[in-house]
Amino acid sequence: MAPPNLTGFDIKKLAASSGQPATDPWRRAEVWRYTGPFTRFNRFKSAFPGLGIATVAFGVYLVAEQVFFKEEHHHEEKEH
Repeated sequence: MAPPNLTGFDIKKLAASSGQPATDPWRRAEVWRYTGPFTRFNRFKSAFPGLGIATVAFGVYLVAEQVFFKEEHHHEEKEH
């Protein structure tokens, strides 16, 4: 159950008092927006194309830098 609204506003009471029909006559026409490629997950997935590949590539770069590209400069040594 949803927590009670702090303002005391009840959307169900407003809808009941507005005189609108309980069923939406345009519901069938709007159903396509929430099915198939337009589901919430698919819209989120297509919002960031390439994010997964970029994350993996960045991780591989960080590991390669730590393993293969060690800095060989000896700044602390005073002997020349």
